[in-house]
Formats: sequence, C-alpha cells, structure tokens
Amino acid sequence: MNAITDWLAGLSGAVVYAVVAALVFCEDALFFGFVLPGETAVVLGGVLASQHHVSVYWLALCVVLAAIAGDSVGYEIGHRFGPRILTTRPLRRHQGRIADAQDLIRRRGPVAVFLGRFIAFFRAMMPALAGASHMPYRTFLLFNAMGGIAWGVGFTLLGYFAGSAYTQIEHTVGRVLALVLAAIVIAALVVWHFRRRRAAHREPGDAGRPAVDDRDAS
Repeated sequence: MNAITDWLAGLSGAVVYAVVAALVFCEDALFFGFVLPGETAVVLGGVLASQHHVSVYWLALCVVLAAIAGDSVGYEIGHRFGPRILTTRPLRRHQGRIADAQDLIRRRGPVAVFLGRFIAFFRAMMPALAGASHMPYRTFLLFNAMGGIAWGVGFTLLGYFAGSAYTQIEHTVGRVLALVLAAIVIAALVVWHFRRRRAAHREPGDAGRPAVDDRDAS
C-alpha cells in the first residue's frame, strides 16, 4: 500500500487525477475491481490530497464523474450482451455472488444500484446486471448518480481526513512517547520510594524473632 502511495505521490497532479479516475471507471465499466477496488484508489487519492499533492475538491469531482460514467458503460454492456457476459471466463468463479447481486436487484429494484455502490463486488457487477435486467436507463442513472456522489465524496474525504490525522499523529508521537516514558519512570520511582519507607519502619528484631506459641503462653 505504501509503495502505491509513494508511486502516486511522485506523479504530477493531473496524472494523479487521471490514474484514480481511470481505476474507478475501469472497475465499473470493465469489472476491473477484481484486481484493485476503486475505493482503494480513491482513499489513496484522498491521502495525497491531505498532503497537498492534489486538490481534494477536484479529486472528488473526478471520482464522482468517473463512477457515473463507468457505471453507464457497464449498464450498456449488460444491456447489449445480456446474460452472456455472466459466462465469461473472469466471472465463472463468482457465480454465487452474481446470484446474490441478481437477487438484490429483484428484491430492491433500482435501490440495489445505490446500495451496490458500497459493496466491492456488487459495485463492479451491478451496472451490467441492471442493464441485463432491462432496467430503464433514466431510473438507473438517477440511482447511479446518487450512489456515485455519496460514494465518491465519502471515500475521498475518508482518505483526506485519515491522511490528515496520520500527519498530525506523526508530528506529535515523539512528545507523546516521551510523556509516556516519563510517566512510567515516575511511577517506578514512587513505588520504589514507598517500598523503601516500609522497609525502614520495620523493627530491627522482627525478622529474627521466633513466633510465640499459644500453648507456651497458657
């Protein structure tokens, strides 16, 4: 993960926008999410935005547009080729999850398009399944856009605030560690001091004095 972040950080701002948008687009249009989930790219982009490599506003806009456009292409593929795309080699191992996605569309209708945006496998497959089920495109586009906006802005900000928090922690961890070590040292000194005082207040003969037998006292 750090290697990918460092690689992205070494690119120019425009290229970062293009790479993140391309990964989001390909996940939805070409089922590329099996290799690298689009949300991972978006969160990494948000981290770079927190480090001022790119603008968080432009990044969020690129992500939202790429998500909506990629879903539209995926819908068109499903609409044109129908169930045949489900038998292609990359999808043969995922028939169980495809059946779950189809069941979600049957039960929830267009709401499944919105919900599927937040589940990695469903995000990649839901547009094509919606097209294959002949869902009206206008209905699909409405729920697709709502999901794309909520998902795109949400995960961009997630990466942004996570990156900002990490930077803040990185700057303060030295002081925090020093305070923790100081507290441990002080606690150890206090314990040692009290033990020493208790030992000093003991009577000198206590250690070697034999215990008194009750039978002798009687």
